[in-house]
Amino acid sequence: MRNILVVDDDPTVSEVVTGYLERAGFTVARAADGPAALRLAAERRPDLVVLDLMLPGMDGLEVCRTLRGRGPVPVIMLTARGDEEDRVLGLEVGADDYVTKPFSPRELVLRVESVLRRGAAAPTEGTPVSAGGITLDPVARRATKDGRELALTLREFDLLGHLVRHPGRAHSRESLMREVWGWEFGDLSTVTVHVRRLRGKVEDDPADPRLIRTVWGVGYRFEAAGPDGGGGHA
Repeated sequence: MRNILVVDDDPTVSEVVTGYLERAGFTVARAADGPAALRLAAERRPDLVVLDLMLPGMDGLEVCRTLRGRGPVPVIMLTARGDEEDRVLGLEVGADDYVTKPFSPRELVLRVESVLRRGAAAPTEGTPVSAGGITLDPVARRATKDGRELALTLREFDLLGHLVRHPGRAHSRESLMREVWGWEFGDLSTVTVHVRRLRGKVEDDPADPRLIRTVWGVGYRFEAAGPDGGGGHA
């Protein structure tokens, strides 16, 4: 049984989300603020955290940063605003997904299951693969570049793995969302932000990417040889 930590200062939202998750078979712990969330996360080591962005005192962004600094626990961010800036900020600090309030509790449960399923399915994807100086071990969920270990979130690892396994292929944002996230629809800025974060971790010069290159009008392509020339960026 998977353990979920729900962090929201609105008791109604917290109770509804907890009820739906428990009916879906999850064990749920709740916190109403950042310090309590971090304490529970340290004690219980949850399999996933559902985290509200707008918390009193320590906001969700700071909580997410701290959680990401401790380890690779998946985070789904809840935001009461519809602004793209808020969603992008959540993804930038390491959230694996986000849901905008008001939301369907059933949709949130599906998102939780999707994120956990991707993590559980990763070890079945085969033997380690290497390209462009990057090596990924799907069983250990470990990625290195030139022997240096990369600190990747769940989605970043999956996205990099997909790109490395298909060097030279141009991928649209829509196809990446479908093949990596498992979504048939969604906000394509999710893909854009994850590509930008990956470039910051795998490129020698993220402003002039040589590995994850923009294919203008299409999306992105992974160049195993890291050729010279203008790379463009997201």
